[in-house]
Order: sequence, then C-alpha cells, then structure tokens
Amino acid sequence: MDHITTAGNAKPANKPRWYKQLYFWVLTAIVIGILVGWLAPSTGIAMEPIGTTFVNAMKMLIGPIVFLTIVGGIASVADLKKVGMTGLKALTYFQVGTICALAFGLVAINVFRLGEGVNADPGSIKTSDSAAKLIDAGQHQEWWEFITHIIPTSIVQPFVAGDILQIIFIAVVFGIALNAMGKVGAPVLDGVQRLTGVMFKILSFIMKAAPLGAFGAMAFAVGKYGVSSLTSMGGLIALFYATSILFVVVVLGSVMAFLKLNIFSMIRHLKEEYMLILGTSTAEPALPGLMRKLEHAGVKKETVGLVVPTGYSFNLDGAAIYLSLAALYIAQATNTHLTIGQQLGLLAVMLLTSKGAAGVAGGGFIALTATLATIGTIPAAGIMLIFGIDKFMSECRALVNFTGNAVATLFIAWWDRTLDADRVRRVFAGETVEPMPNEDPAHVGDVTDIDDDLVEYGHHSPRQQESAGAAPKHAVDVVAPSADPRPAYSEKV
Repeated sequence: MDHITTAGNAKPANKPRWYKQLYFWVLTAIVIGILVGWLAPSTGIAMEPIGTTFVNAMKMLIGPIVFLTIVGGIASVADLKKVGMTGLKALTYFQVGTICALAFGLVAINVFRLGEGVNADPGSIKTSDSAAKLIDAGQHQEWWEFITHIIPTSIVQPFVAGDILQIIFIAVVFGIALNAMGKVGAPVLDGVQRLTGVMFKILSFIMKAAPLGAFGAMAFAVGKYGVSSLTSMGGLIALFYATSILFVVVVLGSVMAFLKLNIFSMIRHLKEEYMLILGTSTAEPALPGLMRKLEHAGVKKETVGLVVPTGYSFNLDGAAIYLSLAALYIAQATNTHLTIGQQLGLLAVMLLTSKGAAGVAGGGFIALTATLATIGTIPAAGIMLIFGIDKFMSECRALVNFTGNAVATLFIAWWDRTLDADRVRRVFAGETVEPMPNEDPAHVGDVTDIDDDLVEYGHHSPRQQESAGAAPKHAVDVVAPSADPRPAYSEKV
C-alpha cells in the first residue's frame, strides 16, 4: 500500500480499523484476565506461565536492541563530544526529575499520614521466605554499589542476566571505539544497522502474542492476590495513584508545555505501549516501541538510543514516588519519628539506592530495604506491611517511569536544539508526515499495530534495493552529503 506524504497541510493518517489495532486486543485481554482471576482464582493462577513466557520473550530482545541501537547511534555521529554532552544533560535531567518525584511522595505522605494509628510492632512482624530474600539483598547492598555495578565481570554476563545498566556501558564503549575506527569500522557499523532491523522484525513476531501475555499476567495477579489486600490498604494505594497522576499532569505536563507540546496528546499517541505495560506490569516490553515512535516523531536516533535505555535505569519517577511514600508510611506505621532533616537525608540516600537495583527482580523492595538499612532508624522488617499490595502499585510505577522517559527524551532533544516541535506535534496528533531520512515510509507509525509489515529500523528497506539504480517506490528527497569524512555504511573500505 502506497504511503502518501505531505510537507504542508497534513491529514490524519489512515489507521487500521479499531478492532485490528493491538491496544484494543490487549485491553480486551486485560478485562478477560481480571474476570477469570476474580471469578475462578485457581484458573487465574494457572495462567501464570502464559504471562511470564511473553515477558521473558520480550526481555530476550531488550538487551540486543538496546546494545545495537546505542552502538549504531554513537558510531554514526561525526562529533563524539555532542554524544558526551547529551549524556551529561540526560543524567542532569534524570537527577532533577528524581528529586521532584521523591519530594512529591514525601509531601503526600506527610500531608495525609496514613501510617499513623497502625501501631505495628517491628519485632512481631512475620517475614515470608520470598520477602526475606529481598530484605537480605537490600541490607547487604551499599549506597555506592550502583557505581561499581555498572562495569560487568564479563562481556556476555549482562546479556545473560538482562542487566540494562551494564549493557549500556558496554554499548557506549563499543560505539565510541567503532566511531574511532573510521573507514575500517564502516562494515561493522553496516552490520549493526542490519542486525537492528532483524531484531525489530523478531519483535514484530512476538508482539502478535501480546494479548495472550497480558491475559495471563492479569489473570494470575488477580487470582493470586485477589481484592482483599486491595480493599484493606486501599487508602495507601489510592494515595500513590493520586500522587503519581498529579506528578505526571503537573511536573511532566509542565515540561511538555515548556516544549509547546501536550502531554495528553503524547499519551494518546503511545496508547499501545501503555496497554502493554498495564497488562504485563513492567515497562520493558514497551521500550522498543517508544524508541521507534520517538525517532519517527523527529528525535535524532543517537539521542533516542542513548536517553531512553539510560532512562530505564536512571530516570524512574514512579519508583521514586513509591520509595519515598512507602518509607515514610513504614516509619509512621512503626511509630518511628523522623525530623525534617532526617527526611531530607532519606531523600538524599534514595537518589542513590533507587538506581542500585534497576533491572533486578524485586528491585523496588531491594532499593527500599537498602534505603532503610542505610538510614538505620526505620525497621527494615516493616516492608512486610506493604508487601501484599506491591503488585497493585507496580503497574502505576511502570506507567509513570515510561511517561517520564518519553518526556525526558523530548526535553533532551530540545536542549540539544535538535527537536522539531512542529513535527512532534503533528505526529502526536496522528497526522501523516514525511518520513525521516533512511526511514521506510511504509507503516512508520504503526510500531505496535497488528501488521505484518514492521519495517527495518534506521536502515534501507529491502523494497528500496529491489532494482539497482531505479528510484525506490517510496522515494524521498535526497539529503545533501554532510561534511562527515567517514564513509557511508555501503562504501567499500
């Protein structure tokens, strides 16, 4: 199907019918999963393998996609100093955003003080085996370990363990080295681009099973945890959700308004990814789709490739709100009085411990326990008071983390003076826009639709290479060659 591009007055894109789009089927699967888990808990619990299998299949691709995208972005730029500055700007923004999120949680729990009156005795709190392992891991984690943890013990181990932070480190070093190789590294860079396309093609296959994965995960969660814990501590859950929504609307919405963009338009544009996160309780399956859509919106590939994966480890706004809110709730519930100075010290420690367990199973509880163990005034066993409701807050954490990373990428692109706000606005509104250079015009926006034609990422489409010397069917304007002395990917060395 031919794709019509417009340079001026764009019209809304011809999207597939609503019943053919992925978000509809994922939402339907979530509703069915809730009903199965509620009406037949034993059947819902038996659906766990379906959800975990899909999530594992997605996680299988996250490491290679992150590695290849970062390497391709860094190795293809002419000025490495710009990449370094982009990284520093991103880390600065991440820290400011984390401070704001932590402050939101502290203010909320200090205003409503939901823990008062619980009067829990830390010595009599029973700890389950699964929680005991997380507590032990957190108590033996030092505040500085997230720095030393970045460097892996082997080049293969991060991909086996799925440690995104270590994969980012390897990718940055590899990308810089490949960039420095010049013409010698050109064939390798060409291979990286082609492998990236292969990874995204595999992703398109796995995404077909997203509704099944969402059904299995939701049926298991509702069947195992039921609604009893939801009703018993509904106040804390409601406060966390309300605080998170307020943070997204006020803080992240203000950042988008500063960029002259609308956060609700962005959320609507990313609805497929949000449905995926809601069904699986993790933001990892939505990472590739976010990267594809932001690049199509006009954010440079190297910016997307560096900021988005790094944000998944360093820019966890939802987790920051949860940490500060949960820590103060435990203190109030165990009658542990904290002064303003102690609370600020708690915030400072959380700036580090919140990064320490990124990408680790049970990372939220490990980071929380590490924080409590570092402060020493709040009993770590108190996390059992919120252990039962953690599942009901994990979706919200992942959704806020995902939103924060999308906004952060747009802001860093503006900071680098490479953001085309008009194009972003048009893409978020669902309009058809001209494709970016080296981007296949066909289905560029349908990243997560149920569509067999998921194009290669950042490389020439096979359709454009069918006939040598012939103009491609979906031709775009020829871009003038840059002053970059390094060869194009196809240039012979």
